[in-house]
Amino acid sequence: MNQESVIIQCKDCKTKNRVPKARLNDQPVCGKCKKPLPGMTYHSIPVMVTDATFQTEVMAYPGPVLLDCWAPWCGPCKMMGPILDQVAREYAGRLKVAKINVDQNPMTSAKYSILSIPTLLFFKNGQLVGNVPGAVQKPEIDRQLARIL
Repeated sequence: MNQESVIIQCKDCKTKNRVPKARLNDQPVCGKCKKPLPGMTYHSIPVMVTDATFQTEVMAYPGPVLLDCWAPWCGPCKMMGPILDQVAREYAGRLKVAKINVDQNPMTSAKYSILSIPTLLFFKNGQLVGNVPGAVQKPEIDRQLARIL
């Protein structure tokens, strides 16, 4: 198979399904029982999160989440955008990359004491397991992700 893919086990019939990463957002179904595959909330692009959706998108998410705390006026935040897009594509199926605008979502920003942006927060099974303040290069993000994946 030429495309990179992930193996997802059906929660109903336990069949292992090979799904190309490029198709993860297409709501794939099990090849045997035709039911939707679990964990299909993995995205190959960052997901926008708000104070209202934070609990569902991050805290209740059953796997690792990288949350980018940013603002549209922030130059270093803009520099991080393409890096986080690349991370979302490369780790699709293993990691959810999310972004929260700290200006529009003060409750989450206050809860996690976001004093400077960008700040990356790393969650695993609803628990904060790390943070990295400031703009960083992809190798540093990869290093942080290696600890939680």
